[in-house]
Amino acid sequence: MPIQPLLDAGTAAANMAEIKPPYTPQEALIEANRCLFCFDAPCIMACPTGIDIPSFIKKIANGNLTGSARTILTSNVLGASCARVCPTEVLCEGACVVLDLEGDPVKIGRLQRHATDHVYENGIEVLHAPAEKNGRSVAVLGAGPAGLGCAAELAQLGYGVTVFDKKPEGGGLNTYGIAYYKMRPEISIEEVRMIGRLGVEFRYDTAVGRDISVADLERDFDALFLGLGLGGANRLGIPGEDLPEVVDALDFIEWIRTRPLQDVPVGRRVAVLGCGNTAIDAVTQSKRLGADTSTIIYRRGEEDMPAYHFEYDLAKADGAGFLFHTIPLEVLGENGHVKALRLAKTEVRDGKVSVVPGSEWIEPFDLILKAVGQEKQTELFTSLFPGLKLDRKGRVEHDPATMQTSLPKLFVGGDCANGGREVVNAVAEGRKAARGIHAMLGGGSVSGPVQPSRHGASDGAVGSGFNNPIRVPELLAAMSK
Repeated sequence: MPIQPLLDAGTAAANMAEIKPPYTPQEALIEANRCLFCFDAPCIMACPTGIDIPSFIKKIANGNLTGSARTILTSNVLGASCARVCPTEVLCEGACVVLDLEGDPVKIGRLQRHATDHVYENGIEVLHAPAEKNGRSVAVLGAGPAGLGCAAELAQLGYGVTVFDKKPEGGGLNTYGIAYYKMRPEISIEEVRMIGRLGVEFRYDTAVGRDISVADLERDFDALFLGLGLGGANRLGIPGEDLPEVVDALDFIEWIRTRPLQDVPVGRRVAVLGCGNTAIDAVTQSKRLGADTSTIIYRRGEEDMPAYHFEYDLAKADGAGFLFHTIPLEVLGENGHVKALRLAKTEVRDGKVSVVPGSEWIEPFDLILKAVGQEKQTELFTSLFPGLKLDRKGRVEHDPATMQTSLPKLFVGGDCANGGREVVNAVAEGRKAARGIHAMLGGGSVSGPVQPSRHGASDGAVGSGFNNPIRVPELLAAMSK
């Protein structure tokens, strides 16, 4: 039978509540004062966008939430999204000195959310573009994190920027592909609106190569930025894959983010193929939306899974099942719908996976979610941009310092350049590309935030207004004695 919604609106909303709710003002103040305000803070080095973390936390401790948000957003225009979706446990919080001292890091992500929520909820603008443009224009292809990072930086440097995207809303995976319990889509939409208020124009429902040609873009703009993401899920290459209940995990997540929760169809018995972070998002959300069982099937062992361990722990806490060293051989159907999977056990020798002879069995499922990696859009890129160089993994080749490609007017960032990393990496690459474009068009080099402080020392660099800032090497040396 076709899959159906399983929960009423109230139950679905309760099950999909945020796993990291916002701090109260008192909670944020207490957490901010746990920070040691390190002078050469390792958390800054661990952040791909280089946010001045001790500075923004110090401002929270001093009650200056607007200044704190300004410090965040001048380095990472998607600071509100990243506060919710970044794997802070392995980035800034994983590098926190307090983690070594107390066993629990300063909750940088939740403090970042506290500051950025303040300016959004109160309609406070902390980013500004020059009143007069510099006469140059740039086309940004893709309104995902990389494209938004590039567009915002260029707008603040005085460029006219137009962003093209085939979707009806901007934000990319932040809007369409993040687990609902991590971030609501309206957060991403508000970030896009903020970037629009910098003077960036957005043209939605517009696919490059279909609705507008690259030749037109090259004629009308001084430079182009390519920020398109990856394609659909890789095919399994097994019989029965084309049955209607075999669905890309990202498509399933998009259903959740674009429909009322009580209208999202879910199987009673769900299989998720793969064990990366998208697979964890899919298995957890299907369980929260009423699936009786939701099971990850992964051909390698627990020690080999790409998913972060804190995500793995969350899925187990939500009741998800795991079949390691297991591979699907066939999707079995009945009356045109998924009925089961034929599975087999695997073994790994010298890094290669093989099926254990005689280990096959049939497991009933009614929804199969594919999270086995996404296809590179190599054919699209080379058809749009003849002569564009790709590496052997299908990523667009580029200068890592400027993000310039083999085509001088074309710059790149995000998944099409890095093969699929975190949102914060995409923002950082978009910002770097914007500065590369600025230099290429004769604007010179830019270092540090585009917008200098508007409010004196309280909004300044690391150490500004600090009481006895800690120098990390000296602290660690003292700890080792």
